[in-house]
Amino acid sequence: MKALSKYLPASLVVLICACSGNSWNSPYPADDTGKNILYTPFAERPKHLDPVQSYSSNEILLTAQIYEPPLQYHYLKRPYTLIPSAAAEMPVAQYFDKNGKRLHDSVDAAQIAYTIYEISIKPGIRYQPHPAFARNEQGEFLYHNLTAEDLANVYKLSDFRHMGSRELTAEDYIFEIKRLAHPKLHSPIFGLMADYIVGLKEYSMTLQTAVVAQFNGQGSDVYLDLNNYPLEGAETVSRYTYRIKIKGKYPQFMYWLAMPFFAPIPWEAERFYTQKGLAEKNITFDWYPVGTGPYMLTENDPNRMMILEKNPNFHGEAYPSEGMPDDAEAGLLADAGKPLPFIDKVISSRDKESIPRWNKFLQGYYDASGIGSDSFDQAVQLTGQGEATVTEAMKRQGIRLETAVATSTNYMGFNMLDPVVGGVTKQERESARKLRQAISIAVDYEEYVSIFANGRGIPAQGPIPPGIAGHREGEEGINPVVYDWVNGRARRKPIEAGRALLAEAGYPNGMDAKTGTPLVLYFDVTARGVDDKSSLDWMRKQFQKLNIQLVVRSTDYNRFQDKIRKGNAQIFEWGWNADYPDPENFLFLLHGPQQKVGNEGENAANYSNSEYNRLFEEMKNMENSPERQQIIDRMIDILRHDAPWLWGYHPKDYGLYHAWYGNVKPNRLSHNNIKYFRVDAELRDQKRREWNEPVLWPIVLGLIVLAVGLTPAVVVYRRREQRAGIRSRESETGNPGSRGDVA
Repeated sequence: MKALSKYLPASLVVLICACSGNSWNSPYPADDTGKNILYTPFAERPKHLDPVQSYSSNEILLTAQIYEPPLQYHYLKRPYTLIPSAAAEMPVAQYFDKNGKRLHDSVDAAQIAYTIYEISIKPGIRYQPHPAFARNEQGEFLYHNLTAEDLANVYKLSDFRHMGSRELTAEDYIFEIKRLAHPKLHSPIFGLMADYIVGLKEYSMTLQTAVVAQFNGQGSDVYLDLNNYPLEGAETVSRYTYRIKIKGKYPQFMYWLAMPFFAPIPWEAERFYTQKGLAEKNITFDWYPVGTGPYMLTENDPNRMMILEKNPNFHGEAYPSEGMPDDAEAGLLADAGKPLPFIDKVISSRDKESIPRWNKFLQGYYDASGIGSDSFDQAVQLTGQGEATVTEAMKRQGIRLETAVATSTNYMGFNMLDPVVGGVTKQERESARKLRQAISIAVDYEEYVSIFANGRGIPAQGPIPPGIAGHREGEEGINPVVYDWVNGRARRKPIEAGRALLAEAGYPNGMDAKTGTPLVLYFDVTARGVDDKSSLDWMRKQFQKLNIQLVVRSTDYNRFQDKIRKGNAQIFEWGWNADYPDPENFLFLLHGPQQKVGNEGENAANYSNSEYNRLFEEMKNMENSPERQQIIDRMIDILRHDAPWLWGYHPKDYGLYHAWYGNVKPNRLSHNNIKYFRVDAELRDQKRREWNEPVLWPIVLGLIVLAVGLTPAVVVYRRREQRAGIRSRESETGNPGSRGDVA
């Protein structure tokens, strides 16, 4: 009671005073208040940050900020335009015949034996600080011969005391091209690039032979020094210039030069990371990238937080000085010519569930947000003209909406190596084709887009999205296997058509005609939160229209990728974001030689059709023309007939941004965009305090009620304490009157 009466008033004082500091519910340290930091969430941990292996959308959001390929996309211009990044100027394709004679640019592609791209980089570019470059006074590397004793107290990269750097050279770009063929790295684009870069396929065999020889002689931990093995298709001209030699003519190769696959890698870093004992501590290229870009990864805790910080050695780049006609009015040219990057640090926090991410955005703890189906009505409303805009509640918070048509496709794939949905014999393949067509009719993507994407998407008729050459609109663009053209619009065929195909496939009413057992199919997806349970239930109901039982097998994204790579999935859900704005970048996803199983390509369905493969080879190197369009139309017809995918839908991107988040223009092909963004930290802190001001009166009132309720008990307690004190004194001093009576 004494303690309560003593500390209760003090508690009230502390409670009231506390509201003047950092927001009580802030997930960030108070020391970060007012700092130039961008806050973003992520749901799936990245698997690869080594550019030779990384090929997922969640990974490139990091790698694109760290690595510098020679080219990049102009941030503001549309259509998408390539410009130099580390390159001093745009390379020009030089064509040669089989005798090495230079050809005119307008020559027929059949006469071109090979193409040379000569690329010069800007001098003076330096790598981020890293222990791989650290040297002693004698010029020897400090950390290239680490022992178990050296690593005893090392747990993360920053535990190495010394850092170093050096200038970027042309040889670093050659080194990364060689790594595409490294037998231990399994680059997902090796199969494709081996068909183009002269000698790359043979180079892979050379390295494989070298690895076997080293293993037999010295064991598996020996470093394979690629500098000892020249590659015909990639050679250095000078310190700042190199050449890439391509078979025939491949116009799309310029787009690849804007991707991290062709960013520079210093040999010192690979030599450093391949040392024994580092991989066990997660000190690898996949964990700690080494680049020359505007940012470097300083903290990698993918279950909690990943932090990018400004690279102190970044060579500098200026914000664009020109864009589209409406960019100036939108304020996107206010920073024209100013040095990049504007933001000092990017803190990405892992939030698996959409509701916590959304709430933190509304509280100002994330600077931008996507829009989930459950929050769409809260965030977006349609105007009388059918245009999307933010709701009044969002406007009051200063939140704005940015939209863009995505150069993407979301699809459901069938593993063509599976005996049920792919088939082995000719008869089985025909049965499986009709099964796939039946499912294509049953799964109603118009309904899916309406329910789960809030209308933010277009049901796909094939793999090529709108805005990419080769896409057809209107009646000539519909998939006749799934749709009819009725009254000027596409209408999905009735479910009876799907049931008829299912019966022809040997599964009348969803029962195997041979065994009499129900048809059960397996759907592999990445691990879902409770928010997505309804969409999976919906998918089961779509299959139930055909009386097919669909079993969902959920796993995390990294294991899902492994299952796809090994061909262990039957039906799976995936998507593709354009690497570059050309139809070849979507059609190659179904090119036979690009199969996942065996070739490590991007053909996750493991689909192969000889006529399609032949047409792809004919189409891929052509410039856009009516002749190319005819070939693409025939390829699409083959795909619709074979149905290796449920074509899914092409999404529309909606993004919400707080008022303090500037210089934002959606650009799905350019991923190195953080350097252009700007935040007003002072405005953000002000809004965070306003939106997260603690409501103290219920707590204060409760404490007062508690104090009032305890007052009688305190009074009674004090009276008893006083009486006890009186008795104690009497027992010590005695009572004279009572003694006389006894006497």
